[in-house]
Amino acid sequence: MVLKRFLIACMFSGATFAFAQEKQQIPIEAGTVLTIAKPSTANYKHIDFPRKNFIIKRGGIANFKTLYGKKVEVVSHSYSADGQTIVTLKPADGTKFFRNFSTVDAHLEDALSTGELIK
Repeated sequence: MVLKRFLIACMFSGATFAFAQEKQQIPIEAGTVLTIAKPSTANYKHIDFPRKNFIIKRGGIANFKTLYGKKVEVVSHSYSADGQTIVTLKPADGTKFFRNFSTVDAHLEDALSTGELIK
C-alpha cells in the first residue's frame, strides 16, 4: 500500500514537472523592434502602461489610441521566477510614452499571443 502511494506520488510529480517545462520562452535580443497593436479588450493586459490618473498627474495626455501601430524597441529582457520573459520597451522614434514615460515593461509571451505586440 505504501509502495503504491509512493509510485502515484512519483507519477504526479513527474507530470507536474513536464507541464512546467511546456511553457516556452521566446528568444529575444536587445534592439529588436516590435509594434504595439490594438488590444483585444478595452485595456492592455500584458503591457504595463501606467494608469490614466498617473499619466494625468505627471502632465501627460492619457490617449491610448496614439499607441496603435507605434514601433517600440526592446531595451532589455529578464526572466521571472515562473518562466515569463519580461521585456523593457522604449519608443523607436525617441519620443516618450504619453510625453513622460521613457520605458514600459511587458510580458512578452502573453503580449505576443494576445496580439498586443506584433513581431
